[in-house]
Amino acid sequence: MTLAELQANEALRREEFPVTAHRTFLAHAAVCPLPRRVADAINARANSGTLDDQEAGLPPRYFQDTRSLVAGILHAQPGEIAFIGPTSLALSFVAAGLPWKRGQNILVYHDDYPSNVYPWMALADRGVEVRFLNLRELGQARLIDIQGQVDEDTRLVALASCHFISGWRLDIEAVGRWLRSRGILFCLDAIQTLGAFPTTVEHVDFLAADAHKWLLGPCGAGVLYVRQEVQDRLQPIVHGWNNVRCPEFVVQDQIKFRPDARRYEAGSQNLLSLAGLRASFALLEELGVDSIAADLTRKRIWLCEALQARGCQVLLPDLPPANTGGITTFSSPREESVSLHARIQAAGIVTSLRTQRGGRQWIRVSPHFYNTQEELERLVDVVG
Repeated sequence: MTLAELQANEALRREEFPVTAHRTFLAHAAVCPLPRRVADAINARANSGTLDDQEAGLPPRYFQDTRSLVAGILHAQPGEIAFIGPTSLALSFVAAGLPWKRGQNILVYHDDYPSNVYPWMALADRGVEVRFLNLRELGQARLIDIQGQVDEDTRLVALASCHFISGWRLDIEAVGRWLRSRGILFCLDAIQTLGAFPTTVEHVDFLAADAHKWLLGPCGAGVLYVRQEVQDRLQPIVHGWNNVRCPEFVVQDQIKFRPDARRYEAGSQNLLSLAGLRASFALLEELGVDSIAADLTRKRIWLCEALQARGCQVLLPDLPPANTGGITTFSSPREESVSLHARIQAAGIVTSLRTQRGGRQWIRVSPHFYNTQEELERLVDVVG
């Protein structure tokens, strides 16, 4: 299946994405509906678990092949991929697992999504200075902003690959290259781009992303990437039979972790979520992330122009290509956002209501590749 075939064939679209028969879903930056093939993969694994040991019947290379599938899209090595779960948990693994020293500092963005702020704020109790990135516009993190706010004591910079309200997509390569040249670790919350735009790890030390947004996978089926060269520096904060050596389940006299990213997986895998994650990554590989990114860029450009033509204020409407994400955020001068959001919802269109610091509320629109031009036009018509 190609993207063009999907968009040109309504019967195929409804078969692959059952939600399209019931509503127009434009909120993939929140929690996605599952594609049929992802739900089928989860159901098949669940049904198999009713007949035998839940792990029975798994191919010998099931976990390794799944790591390879994820690693291929990230441009990583399979041994750098761990299946941890929610983004919040994976980022907490990084924050809590590094050996911090008093007087070191980290740079984060205070108005980022809470999952990528609180784990770092908690390090203040360990004598780490938590610095908040000062930006001119909401979420618009540029390399020059970062360069001006780090120093010789900065140990790590933690940012999102795309801001969850403004839609500004970080130039990961430029930021990552510069930080590595300074010996500063780079941790990326990639949940708002992985599955929507090319998101690779050549210049990243740590990356976390759950599957329930643009990856079109189940909730809690996240991945943690840890660059091989820094795995010895990131100590596991959990211990169990799966990540500590215990041949034949016999406890050893010393704790010796697995030699790769599996050291962060303490116990049994969530097989149902992993089945869904595997299916979602296979779908993205089939369609091609570059094709998806081009489609989402076109949709954002059209939405910005159409909404502005209706008199709406759009956050960051004229983004350069390198910073264009899949999110379009707007408000109307004619109607409060809470009321407008409810009216859009009543029309069978799913969007998100988001609030920035200070209380201003916005409508966030985040279509995916299977949404049609007609659905976008219908949204704009309802906005009025």
